[in-house]
Amino acid sequence: MFFLETSLVVLYGLCLVFMLGFSGTQWRLTRLARRALPPAAPPTPAAWPRVTVQLPVYNELNVVARLIDAAAALDYPADRLHIQVLDDSTDESVAVAAARVAHYRAQGLHITHVRRPSREGYKAGALAHGLAETDGKFIAIFDADFLPEPDFLRRVIPYFNTPDIGMVQTRWGHLNEHDSLLTRLQAFGLNAHFLVEQVGRQAGGHFLNFNGTGGVWRRACILDAGGWHADTLTEDLDLSYRAQLRGWRFRYLPQVVAPAELPAHLDALKSQQHRWNKGAAETARKHLGRVWRAPALPLATRLHATFHLLNSSVFAIILLMALLSVPLVWVRAHRPEFAPVFRLASVFVFTLLPLTYYYYVAWRRAGPPAGQWFAPTFILFISLSMGLALHNARAVAQGLLRRASPFVRTPKLGAAPVVATPARRYRLPETGQLPLAEALLTLYFLAGLAMGAYYGDYGLWPFHLLLAVGFGTLAGYAWRERRG
Repeated sequence: MFFLETSLVVLYGLCLVFMLGFSGTQWRLTRLARRALPPAAPPTPAAWPRVTVQLPVYNELNVVARLIDAAAALDYPADRLHIQVLDDSTDESVAVAAARVAHYRAQGLHITHVRRPSREGYKAGALAHGLAETDGKFIAIFDADFLPEPDFLRRVIPYFNTPDIGMVQTRWGHLNEHDSLLTRLQAFGLNAHFLVEQVGRQAGGHFLNFNGTGGVWRRACILDAGGWHADTLTEDLDLSYRAQLRGWRFRYLPQVVAPAELPAHLDALKSQQHRWNKGAAETARKHLGRVWRAPALPLATRLHATFHLLNSSVFAIILLMALLSVPLVWVRAHRPEFAPVFRLASVFVFTLLPLTYYYYVAWRRAGPPAGQWFAPTFILFISLSMGLALHNARAVAQGLLRRASPFVRTPKLGAAPVVATPARRYRLPETGQLPLAEALLTLYFLAGLAMGAYYGDYGLWPFHLLLAVGFGTLAGYAWRERRG
């Protein structure tokens, strides 16, 4: 019994050490971002280069016409622009896309409707197929839920002013941020990535990542890095690391915003989270060793890249800490000899302070609307993130264990949905017994609260309360959406 209790304490301590390293990295990026100066706008090129705009879509009836219209409205020399609608769809959205393409082609726009014989390689396969059918020197990519502003290309292309710039990423905006609590919390988290993390990585000279959309690639960079690979679900992160390990430089432009739609329903959010977290774990397995073997990389860049690639593993660590924390209430009450260890471990509670600083800076930079307070938004966001720990840890485990799964795109609704019941038009795969497991975990952490009250030990109460609210909220959302 003593060995088991000691093992619980040691394992919990190792999790805290990892979280300390992660939060320290975010603190450092926040410091770098706060000192970063806006990039100087380069001069307009003497001759605008050929640009291909790729629009990968798959069964996007609600938004495909809107996307094509936005791409057609891009203000760029017509003889230098090629738009590719990379359409792998299998539903009636094919006809909608074909009609919009024909409409703009009749107006003289160089736009093509690209249909593949199969969906092999999913999005990565579509991008690679389209690249082989165009001669654009630069490749802009927009997912189905994006609405680039007409001046997007004229603002981004000048930043390719040296031949070693391989990719320029822009910041995501949020078309439906204020639709619900779910979309507000998603925007809160994404703003931290785009207003602090990416800015800090650029300021520190560390590896950036293409975010899958809202960015422009130099064609030569894609080809030199080996092209698009479909062996991970995050083909964007994979290609980003392959390119930067080859010596290509990336740029990030927070001042250029590409508006996009946030997942409006929990099942859509979970689908997106699964793809991002499993793909990140797959990419970490693929590239982490290469980062540490790469010659001439500064130690700071290696460390930042390590936590960057292991970012999704935070959910697995949180889940493990959460599961261990309830029996630790009993250990704290019955094993006074561990008291010095627990006092030392309490220092690691301060790992939350750098994360608070990180999200606060992003919240301020985003310009919060009147009446929105940081503290309740941050607490709800942390709670929801903890509630996603089981779902996302499962995705991380699948990625690390090489479990194959298809690329499941996130359904979009659009501002004016075409279909009568947009929430269920594109039904996502069932998550099995996961909502039941989340409900049981809610009870588990409520038991942790009760144990703390019984023993008069309230040290883990905030942790257990956040976990109970997070898992309970997700279980309630899932129950409500399944009934709907």
